[in-house]
Amino acid sequence: MGTKTNAGRFFEDYSVGQVIHHAVPRTVKMGERALYHMLYPARHALYSSDQFAQGCGLPFSPLDDMIAFHVVFGKTVPDVSLNAVANLGYAQGRWITPVWPGDTLRSVSEVIGVKQNSNGKTGVVWVRTRGLNQHDEIVLEFVRWVMVRKRDVDAAAPETVVPDLPEAVAASDLVIPKGLDFSNYDFTLAGEPHRWGDYGVGEQIDHVDGVTVEEAEHMMATRLWQNTSKVHFDTSARPDGTRLIYGGHVISMARALSFNGLANAQMVVGLNGGAHANPCLSGDTIRAWSEVLDKAETSAPGVGALRLRLVATKGGAPFELRGADGKYLPDVLLDLDYWALVPV
Repeated sequence: MGTKTNAGRFFEDYSVGQVIHHAVPRTVKMGERALYHMLYPARHALYSSDQFAQGCGLPFSPLDDMIAFHVVFGKTVPDVSLNAVANLGYAQGRWITPVWPGDTLRSVSEVIGVKQNSNGKTGVVWVRTRGLNQHDEIVLEFVRWVMVRKRDVDAAAPETVVPDLPEAVAASDLVIPKGLDFSNYDFTLAGEPHRWGDYGVGEQIDHVDGVTVEEAEHMMATRLWQNTSKVHFDTSARPDGTRLIYGGHVISMARALSFNGLANAQMVVGLNGGAHANPCLSGDTIRAWSEVLDKAETSAPGVGALRLRLVATKGGAPFELRGADGKYLPDVLLDLDYWALVPV
């Protein structure tokens, strides 16, 4: 008897060069913003006010950069990470076209690497994902790699292909939204006076605030982003009976917490790398700190770029990342490396 249901792909189902068109397109409107700002204490002015965005040269306020990420990411889960053991990392992420209310987003991924693990039970799959709008314009692209279970442990290992990924997106490759102009930037309405020139490479910022993650809000988030990974909503999918908090939920929470000290880091335009260092569970209190890794000028008037490390923790002291053994400390949840646009 045949079946019409989908158990998801396993490691041996992937091959380098394979292109996957993900279902289901999603039209995003102001409801996504309202829910996003409810789930996270998000309050960057450019994503909160049409008037503020117009003062920065945009026609009106786009949807938050991380809304684009979550929607595009969520589309890929049934095909890429339904049977994943862990989402291991990100690289080469760029936000290319702003997402406006009313846009329809879809996702396409290409497999760019495969490597079976030594235990023979799992393997790592690298994919390059692009999110496109209704005009077939790329709004976002990124590489991620996941550890995926094998369906058959006796299946032959594929030839290993590990993509060569640069450490960071070059500042010259960042895409500045058309018309963006921070020359008349309103620091009072933005919430902080700190300009691009006020930040120095190596500077560290403790974002002070914390938010305790509740079971209900993370369940709402995974459903909002249509993330179907079993470990996020099915307690039988993990040996300890817990529901793992979606890593993107931690990213957005940390980004929102970073407002206190980085209120003028208005737009995320590059994702250089990222690791979900340890699992986050309901009841954990997320705190965040940042480090300035690099600075760059841009061609847009009044706009500079900061390369920032954003670290989310669940109680560890700020500015502590790794132990003497070089491994992430157990309280570290997220280590994210990104580019943001800041007024000069």
